[in-house]
Amino acid sequence: MTTQAATFELEMTRFIRAPREKVFDAFTNEAALAAWHCPRGLHVGEVAVDVRVGGHYRVTMVTRDGTAHGSSGTYQVIERPSFLAYTWAWDGEGDLAARTTLIEVTLTEKDGGTQMHMRHTGFPDAAIRDDHNQGWTSVFNRLVDYLDPEGSAGNVVLVGNPISPYVRAVRIALAEKGVAYALKSEAPHSPAVDAIHPFGRIPAMYDGPLQFYETRAILRYIDEAFDGPSLLPASGVTSRARAEQWYSVLDDYGYDAIVTRFILPYLFPSGPAPDRAVIDAALPDIDRMLATLDAAYGKHDFLVGNAPCLADYLAAPLLYSLAQMPEGPGLLAKYPNVQRAMKVMQARPSFISAEPDLEGKGDASNVTPLRKANAA
Repeated sequence: MTTQAATFELEMTRFIRAPREKVFDAFTNEAALAAWHCPRGLHVGEVAVDVRVGGHYRVTMVTRDGTAHGSSGTYQVIERPSFLAYTWAWDGEGDLAARTTLIEVTLTEKDGGTQMHMRHTGFPDAAIRDDHNQGWTSVFNRLVDYLDPEGSAGNVVLVGNPISPYVRAVRIALAEKGVAYALKSEAPHSPAVDAIHPFGRIPAMYDGPLQFYETRAILRYIDEAFDGPSLLPASGVTSRARAEQWYSVLDDYGYDAIVTRFILPYLFPSGPAPDRAVIDAALPDIDRMLATLDAAYGKHDFLVGNAPCLADYLAAPLLYSLAQMPEGPGLLAKYPNVQRAMKVMQARPSFISAEPDLEGKGDASNVTPLRKANAA
């Protein structure tokens, strides 16, 4: 008969591309624990371990605003390199802090790496267990980052066609943050995309077992989960609102005019020739978009402040694609502020690394026209 205690336990399994001795050390070495033992978006503060049966450990996890969440416990079993058991208790007051739980980690050699199985028992209810499920998943993503030969690319997989401006915007953001990732090239509505996104759109993204879809949500996750420059202005309610405003303008109006009604009718005409009626009808809306952006840039190189933000990361691939089309240079010629901002963004290594025409070339100044194979 299943007991209530058994109902409220958590079990997780992860494969780690590292020898199990190294994985075991990651759980018992202070310097290693300081590198990974907290969820994404936090950092480890204090670490102290006395790795012996009956010995104590303590770890604090610190949020970006400086709030520390401490935990401590006692080692119950130490069987290097296969098994580790220790108690866990949170600092503070209340039922959760007063409750001691048990963590058991089993490490098994598998496929040249290590299969890690973690069992965490003693939760008082399902809600607290599920909260710990989210937290441990993120913590173990950091463990994989720490041990995998590919670093964070062992977890972070971007799914989508690299020619999509939304995929390129996410790639620029990842590069700006310094996050290593793997790119899985997939078209919209492919099985790999449909497995994540209920509407089959790209991009989608994995971080370990975590799944995300919709570009704005992915960018927000990247911004809060990883170190590096913020994807939103660092300070000021007004500036952050402006960044969101310009992202929405580009997402709602820029993509429709530049890609849906201009580029795609050229590259994928419904008949033997591009549909001039559709293309010509889009040109005034593109001109209006460029005029709006030109005024927004003014004398600045970025849409908000003196550093790029998520709006610039979406603007860059859209404007680059526009420039490769027949009418593109003529449309852009009227707007010097837009042209200046384009040059600044296109010189950034993050842009070059995310642009299929330029990747590996290091030069955005001499490119061939957008080909059908590079449809946005």
